[in-house]
Amino acid sequence: MSDHRQPANHHRTRSEIARRWFFQQCGLGLAPLAATTLLQETAVSASMARKSDESLLGPLPGQPDVRQSHFPGKAKRVIYLFQAGAPSHLELFDPKPELQRLNGSLPPAELLEGYRAAFIKPNSALLGGKFSFAKHGQSGIELSEVLPHTAKIVDDLCLIRSVQTNAVNHAPAQIMMNTGSEQFGRPSFGAWTVYGLGSEAADFPGFVVLTSAKGTSGGASNYGSGFLPTPYGGVPFRSGGDPVLYLSNPPGIDQQAQRDSITALNRLNRLAADAYGDPQIEARIQSYEMAYRLQMSAPQLMDLADESAETLAGYGVKDAKESSFAKNCLLARRMIERGVRFVQLFHEAWDQHGDLTNGVRTNAKDTDQASAALVTDLKQRGLLEDTLVIWGGEFGRTPMAQGGTDGRDHHNRCFSLWLAGGGIKPGHVHGQTDELGFNVVSSPVHVHDLNATLLHLLGFDHTRLTFRFQGRDYRLTDVHGEVVREILA
Repeated sequence: MSDHRQPANHHRTRSEIARRWFFQQCGLGLAPLAATTLLQETAVSASMARKSDESLLGPLPGQPDVRQSHFPGKAKRVIYLFQAGAPSHLELFDPKPELQRLNGSLPPAELLEGYRAAFIKPNSALLGGKFSFAKHGQSGIELSEVLPHTAKIVDDLCLIRSVQTNAVNHAPAQIMMNTGSEQFGRPSFGAWTVYGLGSEAADFPGFVVLTSAKGTSGGASNYGSGFLPTPYGGVPFRSGGDPVLYLSNPPGIDQQAQRDSITALNRLNRLAADAYGDPQIEARIQSYEMAYRLQMSAPQLMDLADESAETLAGYGVKDAKESSFAKNCLLARRMIERGVRFVQLFHEAWDQHGDLTNGVRTNAKDTDQASAALVTDLKQRGLLEDTLVIWGGEFGRTPMAQGGTDGRDHHNRCFSLWLAGGGIKPGHVHGQTDELGFNVVSSPVHVHDLNATLLHLLGFDHTRLTFRFQGRDYRLTDVHGEVVREILA
């Protein structure tokens, strides 16, 4: 038999040369390439871990997960009252007598150069504010007549009238406000907060979401974990029925059977996690454990029977069994008392392209009392000092009319929001818009600046709270943002 094996220096086929060349030369060889990959994975793991002695996904189920900030923060927890749909700053927080005087006239042509509106023609007639304003409190901050309850706590608030954003439509603007980017898939502010600080709650998620009115245009991207591990994302709770869908056991399954099932399932998942090292399996284990604990803790949280009639009336809760913004505000206080790090309320009802007067009045009635009651309640309980409360939407509304004479379009060049507690300077107004409420004329606060400031209040240098993904370090403020030190206490 002839030997078909060829000597080492025999002519090789083109495919063999290409294959051997790739193995030996591409990326300095496969061995160095593999080593580089391992080093990258090690670096990713190191950047994701907040302590050398704890795992990425936190402690064992049932244990609080508390981490260290970069420096002592004034705020330890956050309640974000997100008014989706974009409240009109001109009807609520930013009085403009000149706009009132010019009602019905055309805006100056030079004002509209380069301006991009969502729907209306930029040269639509100006629309004066629909409500009167008055000064309140020792600070003398001017607020609309439709905010009588907020007026009572005005000396506890920091009102920012010069917020700016990039987006002009709801979904991208909401996502940018909450994640620092108009693109889907980035971690939310709440997720970054829990990633950085962990949670003090053993029986609840670190980040809980409550919704009233209707769902947000940006959907779950407003409170998701993005590329951060799944446990850092917001968990939606319902304020009526089961707090979490499918929380109750089906007929025939008692508590012990449920516990036994979870234990067996977790053992199988643990074997898979040990074999493959997949962080998603770790996340699944924690999700099952959290769901089991929620079956006991969530119904107790949602039951307002232990709240006094005075407290319910103060928030404006008319029926403790019905879902409402007022009930959600009270639930937010109850959650942070139980160690939840971040609670976000979404109330999407503020998109007044028409019927502006009635719409703003109705929305203010639905949210004003409860928002003010939350701040008052936190203050009375000694919680406001280290709880950061945020009230605001994704952008403002145009000084020009839409829908005849009773509507406003989207406006990203300036809008207002307020902050309270958690190291914020109380009784303070920051920033100013022009006489028409069209542009910022002093102390602009971009969304990136706002997020940098909020992280600072929580004890983080926003440039250092990062997560490596797809080859680079990401952060909430992307590559932008400056802390607005003028609003710090």
